[in-house]
Amino acid sequence: MTSTTSDELETVAPPEEDRAAPESGTEGVSRLRLIVQPLAVLAVVVAVVVYINVATLNATEAGLLNNRTLAQLTWEHVKLTVVTAVVVVLVAVPLGVLLTRRRARAARPGVIAVANFGQAAPAVGLLVLVATLFDIGFTAAVIALALYGILPTLRNTMTGLEQVDPQLVEAGRGMGMSARGALMRVEMPLAVPVILTGIRLSLVLIVGTAALAAFIGAGGLGQLIITGVNLQLDKELIVGAVLTASLALLVDWLGHVVEEFARPKGLS
Repeated sequence: MTSTTSDELETVAPPEEDRAAPESGTEGVSRLRLIVQPLAVLAVVVAVVVYINVATLNATEAGLLNNRTLAQLTWEHVKLTVVTAVVVVLVAVPLGVLLTRRRARAARPGVIAVANFGQAAPAVGLLVLVATLFDIGFTAAVIALALYGILPTLRNTMTGLEQVDPQLVEAGRGMGMSARGALMRVEMPLAVPVILTGIRLSLVLIVGTAALAAFIGAGGLGQLIITGVNLQLDKELIVGAVLTASLALLVDWLGHVVEEFARPKGLS
């Protein structure tokens, strides 16, 4: 007759508190940032609106520091940022994918060199250079800003794809996937977090640099900064700088939100 020991009858079950891993400090700070950052931006924007409505302004200041003009300049800045971001994503992501394929790797140094030049060149000089080639205005600003902001998205697309475990790709191919199927169903989903981080960094760069687009007649909040500097009007200079910084913080927050919700399920 076989005896059954107490050890064999015991079922090892970890305590309930051990099953759920405690939230790390980094995750806690990240979630707190998602709440605090938009509230801080909203508070700053409200303070600016209240300030321009109660401050004593001369005729020149009143012409730009009013609710209607500020709304128009902000919309111009947002439109410039959004169009440039779309161009960057449509160019950088497919190009980054292409440069990780075996056939196109020889072209990688040249492409990276061009992207590095776009970001290493002084922003104002790049804007003026493009404006001389394509005439001043919105189109020239979009091209210059895209050249300036493309590097983070391009580099992160390549990095994200290269970090995918080759064994996972081989497993997908072994299940009958084509090269394109493995790319779309294995590599791209796993690279999404890194690619989204690159897009967010590009957006923040574009928002800040878009303030200089006013030098070539593209409008935006930079108009306030340029006017403030040229006419020595501190109020316009400060309002333009504060609103541009607030917009950059808001875009950064939106990027974090997208990263949080677009992250593939099952990835930490």
